[in-house]
Amino acid sequence: MGETAADADAPERPTRARRFGQAVVDRLPRLTAAIVAGLALCVSFPPFGWWYTAILAFAVLGWVLTRERTTVAGGAGYGLLFGLAFYVPLLPWISGLVGAVPWLALSVVEASFCALFGMLAVVVRRLPGWPLWFAGLWSAQEWLKSTVPFGGFPWGVVGFSQSESPLLPLAYVGGAPLVSFALVLLAFSLGALVLGIADWWRRDAATRAATPPAVVLPGLCIAVVLLASTLAWPHVRKAGLGAGDEPPVTVAAVQGNVPRLGLEFNAQRRAVLDNHVRETLRLADDVRAGRVPQPMLVVWPENSSDIDPIANPDAAQEISRAAAAIDAPVLVGGVVAAPGYSRDNPVSNNTVIVWNPETGPSDRHDKRIVQPFGEYLPWRSFFSKLSSYADRAGYFVPGDGDGVVEAAGIPVGITTCWEVIFDRAARESVRNGAQLLAVPSNNATFDQAMSEQQLAFGRLRAVEHDRYVVVAGTTGISAVIAPDGHEIVRTGWFEPTYLDQQVRLKTSLTPATRFGPYVEGVLIALGVSGVVGAILHNGSFLPGRLRRRRRTSDDGEGAT
Repeated sequence: MGETAADADAPERPTRARRFGQAVVDRLPRLTAAIVAGLALCVSFPPFGWWYTAILAFAVLGWVLTRERTTVAGGAGYGLLFGLAFYVPLLPWISGLVGAVPWLALSVVEASFCALFGMLAVVVRRLPGWPLWFAGLWSAQEWLKSTVPFGGFPWGVVGFSQSESPLLPLAYVGGAPLVSFALVLLAFSLGALVLGIADWWRRDAATRAATPPAVVLPGLCIAVVLLASTLAWPHVRKAGLGAGDEPPVTVAAVQGNVPRLGLEFNAQRRAVLDNHVRETLRLADDVRAGRVPQPMLVVWPENSSDIDPIANPDAAQEISRAAAAIDAPVLVGGVVAAPGYSRDNPVSNNTVIVWNPETGPSDRHDKRIVQPFGEYLPWRSFFSKLSSYADRAGYFVPGDGDGVVEAAGIPVGITTCWEVIFDRAARESVRNGAQLLAVPSNNATFDQAMSEQQLAFGRLRAVEHDRYVVVAGTTGISAVIAPDGHEIVRTGWFEPTYLDQQVRLKTSLTPATRFGPYVEGVLIALGVSGVVGAILHNGSFLPGRLRRRRRTSDDGEGAT
């Protein structure tokens, strides 16, 4: 058929690609801001540790989500983009264990929680005091991502980025959830303050004179956060100075090192055990020479004896030799066959065994929170078909103890590596009587950035529970942390060495230890109530502007 004159004169319809390109251009400032905000949040975590960039991140994200043109779907999209810009550069150490595809897949899963936050934030933004509701929603999504799927993944909880921040003392009151809430509330309130003043300044002089900028509520939120942190600081500072009559003891942490980084270290189990024995013997020589004080107990890292020392006499003999030389119990990170173990079903416990110089193994802590896709594989028959890395996952099963072992008469709370990131692990140990916290870790399959991040978790736990924390890593970073969160002493990365340090045994319980779950529950309830209030305020899940647009569209269709 030939082209008619009308066809020739008709305006050319934009192609789908052109429409998409125009949509991107129209949204480019918000898209860019979401990416910048995610990257800013990432560098607030170690190894950069620029804690203040987290404030910038949420202030910028607040601007994106409160724009009139940002829809509910747009909020989800911007939230997803923010989450990807945050998690992808935060978690590259995952790829060393399972490859690039699972690393990126995990980043997408975690970013989806940010997308959920962005969507709900758009729903509640018209409520008075939106920074408060936004902060509650962020607390709710952090709880959710720390719970599901497969037990949750708390890595990236904002509170852990604040180990150098003036807000860290709030961990003494409400743990990581309260620190996260305070940070995002402060940031969103600062953003609201700037936006309110800018909006007021754009008005004409008469309107400015008649209507002051909306700064009262954001200013009040900022003042409350800073005041609460200031009031908590003296308690934390006093604990860090060692004031009080708590008994001092000397503890040691041994970092024996591994022959080389990577998963292959598990094939060199005897070499790893020998390294820790050798470093403990060197510590014993220095004690006898008077160069360092005699420790009451020694902490070895997780997997310092992947050879089952209960079943293997040779491994047991080597550990006994080290314990006898230092004349103190050694907390050995071992892999022990679990009940029901067989060649076809090699179930094991990731265990910390108290090895006494005279009697050998006594008390033990079986790791209660085991890492999915690393220490065990959920849905093994399914995931093993998706990746060749799946077969590398272990067969570890969780223990059911109380998180406390007795060594030299000292109740020591154990949070083994992955456990330290979960709020309940250290809390249950302290509530069950732990006077000192130990974090045996194995970072040999990862990198230094991951080790730095994990050390930040230990620093927050020290403040949260008013306990000294001893971190022992196979390759580092090992450290002794005071109850105010500062590192008293630390090792380098990938070096054989030991730490020998005096600490104090503490028995008091902080507000966070006593009431932490209730504080988190209140913060979650705040976010949920914001959504319910927005639905009642809007008359539906959609904000008023979108609801009116939908009604207009429906009316137009009915008139045709």
